[in-house]
Amino acid sequence: MKLDLGNPLTSSEEHQSDTITYLFASEFDHMPSRNLLNFLETCDHFYVSFRQEAISLILQAQCSCNCGPFIPYLAVNFMDRFISRMEIPQGKPWILRLLVVSCLSLAAKMEDTDFSISNFQGDEAGFIFDNKTIKRMELLILDTLDWRMRSITPFSFVHFFISLSQLKDPALTRTLKDRATEIIFKSQNEIKLLKFKPSIIAASALLVASKELLPLQFPSFKFSISAFECVNEENLLNCFDTLREMVENENGERQC
Repeated sequence: MKLDLGNPLTSSEEHQSDTITYLFASEFDHMPSRNLLNFLETCDHFYVSFRQEAISLILQAQCSCNCGPFIPYLAVNFMDRFISRMEIPQGKPWILRLLVVSCLSLAAKMEDTDFSISNFQGDEAGFIFDNKTIKRMELLILDTLDWRMRSITPFSFVHFFISLSQLKDPALTRTLKDRATEIIFKSQNEIKLLKFKPSIIAASALLVASKELLPLQFPSFKFSISAFECVNEENLLNCFDTLREMVENENGERQC
């Protein structure tokens, strides 16, 4: 069954309980463990550079394989969760390449997308993996992630939080969603955001987008989200500040 990042649940899970309640209750299982954040926050050079290079390769694959943004996003999600639970041996650069290829392959399968990894292999590093090797790595990733591949991401909560805005204009709603989606995609590179739950990132991205596009509605939207019982207001404000800083830095770079 094709994965929809906006609604990652299977039909059987949707019938078992209220969808949004289930998502809030389960999202922690789809986050990287605290180990990865500890490594990155203490500036562990190996894990910082490993993650940066892996994300760079995944984004390169998006261009060379001509796939949409959701496959790379899902691949990074798999990669972050995997390296937070599995110790990565140093001095073996081929492991990074194999992990990237396997995460992309799994993400493409979840998206039910025709995706030829051959376009991405055989670059300047000279690492080319056969199908058997990739499948073994895929199984290791699946086992490490407890086969939780229908990832609950910030996209899973966007529709719910938009409903709290009470916007009546479909065009404004679409514009707000598109801008928040853009912010969420870019936020995946930001190490500081790994500690926040997907729901908090979604809510914060929508607030940043709202402050940009709909400043008059921003205070009431912020109040509605903050008042929701599953939202920790302190985490929301911290995440909002981090995302806003990220966006401001990006805008500053464009002006230079």
